[in-house]
Amino acid sequence: MGSPRTRRARAGAAAAVASLLVLTACGGTERLEPASAESGGGMHGDTLDEPYVVPELTLTDTEGEDFDLVTDTDAPLTLVFFGFTNCPDVCNVVMSSLASARTRLSDAQREDLDVVFVTTDPARDDEATIRSYLDRFDPSFTGLTADIPTLTEAASAFSIFFEKGDRLPSGGYDVAHGSYVAAVTTDAEGRDRVPVVWDEQTSAAQFAEDVSTLLAR
Repeated sequence: MGSPRTRRARAGAAAAVASLLVLTACGGTERLEPASAESGGGMHGDTLDEPYVVPELTLTDTEGEDFDLVTDTDAPLTLVFFGFTNCPDVCNVVMSSLASARTRLSDAQREDLDVVFVTTDPARDDEATIRSYLDRFDPSFTGLTADIPTLTEAASAFSIFFEKGDRLPSGGYDVAHGSYVAAVTTDAEGRDRVPVVWDEQTSAAQFAEDVSTLLAR
């Protein structure tokens, strides 16, 4: 998608929020169904009637290099997830499912798939912290950070909302955030779009099946 880039050695408006929101305080989840999506069609994820537009924003990867959400998501399929490394449950489950799904794919399919993790907690998630976190799941995963305004704009384009949550008894704080995984592909006009999303309950086998389906199109 976008112009080709050299793959890194370790190889994703407020109004949109209302249409697709899983607000997770990483301990409890309230699911709201996407207003513009439908299940079925052989997919475990939800297919959006109006795919989201991937914004032309520059974030920073775990190597400290610029990462453009359009030009640097150049694999045939990129899965994007917004989360944070101190998340006690949901983020770990999703990232583990994505890592396990990748092992179920063929070598050619893995080559055509990128997984991108975007932090919703840049105050604590610096490049090194994100890299160490992702390496627990799959070293090929790309990690991104940025300042809060940039992250908020990026998340909104994906219909994801996040905010700093309550202080925890053990110290620190929680981060409430949307927990959907978004598929980034290129449409017939060569534009980066999000046509399919999955919730945090999607299994590794289901991710693998849908990834295979999308890569075969």
